[in-house]
Amino acid sequence: MFLSTMEKITEKILLEKSSPKTNKLEQIKILNLSRMGLKSEDLPVPLLSKLCSLEQLDLSGNLLQEIPKGLCLPSLKILNCSNNDMEDVVSLEALRNIEELRLEDNLYLTVNDEHKVIFLLPKLRMFNGKDISSTAHHIRHGSTEILRKRVIGVWERSFGLPDPITAQSLAAVEKRFVVAACTQIKYGPNSLSEYTKWRVEMIAKEYLKSLTFSEEEGGKITDTTPTKENEVKTRDLGGNSIVSPQKRIRNNSEVVTEASPRKSSRLASAAPVEASPRKSKRVTSTPQKTDPMMSSPRKHARMTNVGTPEGSPRKSSRLENASKTESPRRAAKSVISTPTSRPAKGESPRKTAKDQTTSQQSKQKTAKTENNTPRKTAGAKLKVPQEPVSLQPLHVLQCHSRQDSPDDFSTQLWACAFEPPQDCSDGISGGSRTVATCGGETLCVIDCESGHVLKKYKVPGEEFFSLAWSTVLMSRTGGSGRPCNILAAGGKRGLVKLIHPRVNLAFGEFRASRRAISIMRFSPRNASFLFTGTYENKIFLWDISGLDRDYNFKISKLLVLETGSTPLHLSLLPTSPDTHLLSGCDDGLYVFDIQISKNTQKRNEEMEIVFPVYKKKDKKNTYRTIDGLSFLSDDIVASKSHMQGSIYLWSWSATRASWNGRKKEVPAVVLAELQWSSTDIPYLSLGTCPGYGYVVCGDEQGRLWMYHITDTMMENFKSGKTISATEVLEWPSPVRAGKGALEGPSINGIAMDPDLHYLVALTDKNMAVVWKREGR
Repeated sequence: MFLSTMEKITEKILLEKSSPKTNKLEQIKILNLSRMGLKSEDLPVPLLSKLCSLEQLDLSGNLLQEIPKGLCLPSLKILNCSNNDMEDVVSLEALRNIEELRLEDNLYLTVNDEHKVIFLLPKLRMFNGKDISSTAHHIRHGSTEILRKRVIGVWERSFGLPDPITAQSLAAVEKRFVVAACTQIKYGPNSLSEYTKWRVEMIAKEYLKSLTFSEEEGGKITDTTPTKENEVKTRDLGGNSIVSPQKRIRNNSEVVTEASPRKSSRLASAAPVEASPRKSKRVTSTPQKTDPMMSSPRKHARMTNVGTPEGSPRKSSRLENASKTESPRRAAKSVISTPTSRPAKGESPRKTAKDQTTSQQSKQKTAKTENNTPRKTAGAKLKVPQEPVSLQPLHVLQCHSRQDSPDDFSTQLWACAFEPPQDCSDGISGGSRTVATCGGETLCVIDCESGHVLKKYKVPGEEFFSLAWSTVLMSRTGGSGRPCNILAAGGKRGLVKLIHPRVNLAFGEFRASRRAISIMRFSPRNASFLFTGTYENKIFLWDISGLDRDYNFKISKLLVLETGSTPLHLSLLPTSPDTHLLSGCDDGLYVFDIQISKNTQKRNEEMEIVFPVYKKKDKKNTYRTIDGLSFLSDDIVASKSHMQGSIYLWSWSATRASWNGRKKEVPAVVLAELQWSSTDIPYLSLGTCPGYGYVVCGDEQGRLWMYHITDTMMENFKSGKTISATEVLEWPSPVRAGKGALEGPSINGIAMDPDLHYLVALTDKNMAVVWKREGR
């Protein structure tokens, strides 16, 4: 067990834990610092560097993520770093005399890291208790020579030194050269692709440096003229220089501003764009029977028994690791400028934001007169900031393209979710800036700040509709558990894919349905409980338990909830997520009792919540398709119906209290109605950020309608007035130079991190837009 209080490494402690016993640090040969709960910052480099005779060091069973920089132990031959949190093995490079090394039970290390260690430590002969002499020779010499020849081939075919050589022109050539080499050179198995890219990048930089050595000796390399102020200038795939202004609408009045000189939108190089066909209903592309599974060379095993699935595949596949250097397929940057207006087929020319707002206010008044529904104030206070936030577009990413085609503007993106942070000590690191997105056959994990695609996972023939994160405990040797964030995703094949992005591993799958999966949600209280809504008109509750260090796990089916129509959204009560589930479906909003203590596994809805808009039912529309649902607070729910033209805020507790236990239908206790688009396009989902009191919903023109719901607003709910959007963010209209603007697409999905540092909007034209809060 770790010590209850953190011990600082002092000279006294070093002498106490050393062997042979001595009173001089310089004479210590063996040192045991195992199981002390040490983090990397707890290792004092100046003090440890005095151990000039140290030959054996045991650091096992601690919390080290890396070896601190500057540590010099020239005599060290044996190092034990097993059972730590090691993420960076490059830090071991300074200990070049190591002959024996142990790194077992470091969750985040992969086979790529093992190869890096063997390359970086030229004298290493025993690794994790095994003799690696023959393997090490091939890694250090054989494969290096092969890669070097291939790198030189890339240079000679496509590159040359700039004339004149300047620091800026040389850096640009190096960047393009490294990207080209990493993209073109394939060597070894897919599981070692990360190591191969690492070595190729290293070799490419060394080779270019060798070519420029004489030039650098002969004359000083000069800088070129910087880019203009308030412009972000870069190169797209065609070599075109691009810049990025922007516009948006605030409080129904248009304001045009210049983008800040940071990274602008990203977009893969685009051919002239044709409007993609608008979706009608997602279910139309869903097969009645599950397609036969396509074999994947990276897959380990498949779980197909729906009734009683058992066991788990181990290490089924490695995610495609997107290099941290710019990839030519990741995204080229584009201009953001004033959009070109073009009426959709069969529609009148597009209204301005002001015109549409006036029109919709009129419609809302009419609907309110017809329905004559009383409003009530909410019982719970919204403790949120009173000042609205201001968001600016940061990136436009095209990273779900079929066959990585830059011309793909038809793949629909459906779901996104921010990774739950495991350590919020810096307020913005880790999960709060990492978002997962899905659409087509691809899942992506994206760093919102940089716009880099960190991980990419493809399943040929799949179409992903939903994903969900959870922080689960992975059992380890000795019985202790380590938290890790896993990602579940599913789509038209009815299979749930389980992924641990941090270690680049898709570790398992199981069949959740004979038909497509429409929606997924993990329980915030029981991290291993996963709800899956399916096109069988059912919701299944699964328990994904027993995850161990070898990625074995067990699957148990706990509940089957009959919905009668396709579940589109799932929400669990914030205050009691293990008692009731709200499901927005194609034919209404239903509430289910999900308490596991009850014996019944198959259950129907406990009640159906009905809304005033249902009274507008006609031959064309019943208004019962609930395509937006999310809790804004512990009690207030935001929901909307297809073609409603507005968003309801209603009270869960008041609605529940009005139920007499006999009738299935219970009228929602509506608190307010938020003005929104009058579009007839379905499945434009809304999102909420409870901590800041925000409801956000995109429309068919790529705009974001933002509603800041504060305590002051809550007090005015009783007036029954329709609430206008606090702000409408205009589509940023990315373009390539000379190609024109990309017309605003439909916004299918919205996600915000809990602190509203970032907002991500997914479109039906293969673009993910990252917005960032100003002042962050």
